[in-house]
Amino acid sequence: MPKEQPRSARAHPSVSEEMKAWSSALAGEVGGWPHASARSFFGFTALYRGDKIFAALPRTRTIEGTNSVAFKLEAPSSTVFARLQEDSRIRLWSARTQEARWFTFELSSGADLHDALDWLGKAYEWASKNKKSR
Repeated sequence: MPKEQPRSARAHPSVSEEMKAWSSALAGEVGGWPHASARSFFGFTALYRGDKIFAALPRTRTIEGTNSVAFKLEAPSSTVFARLQEDSRIRLWSARTQEARWFTFELSSGADLHDALDWLGKAYEWASKNKKSR
C-alpha cells in the first residue's frame, strides 16, 4: 500500500510556476469531459463529476509534495489497488474511512502528465459509479 505521509509533512507551501502550468493543462483536459466542472477550493482547483469531487489540483498552494495532484478512489478493485502499490509516484493522502481514499500523484516532469491524467480518469469514472452524495 502507498505510504501515508506524516501530518508534519502536510504543510502547503506556494505552488511553483511549473506546477501551475501542469495543473492548468490537466484542468483544461478534464474540463472537456462530460459532466466535469472545476471550482476554486482553498488554494486548489477541485474537480467534480456532477456534484461529486474526484480530484484536486494545486492552484496557489501545494497538496503534498511540491508537484502533486490528488485524486479520490473508493474501494479500488484489486487490479487498480495493485497498480497503486506498484507506482512509486503515488502516496496515500487521506483515509476518511476504510473505503474512501485520497491519493496523491507526484509529477517530476511533463512526461508524467499522461499518467496523472490516467489516474484522474479512473477517479472520474469512480465518481459516476458512486451513489453517495458529497
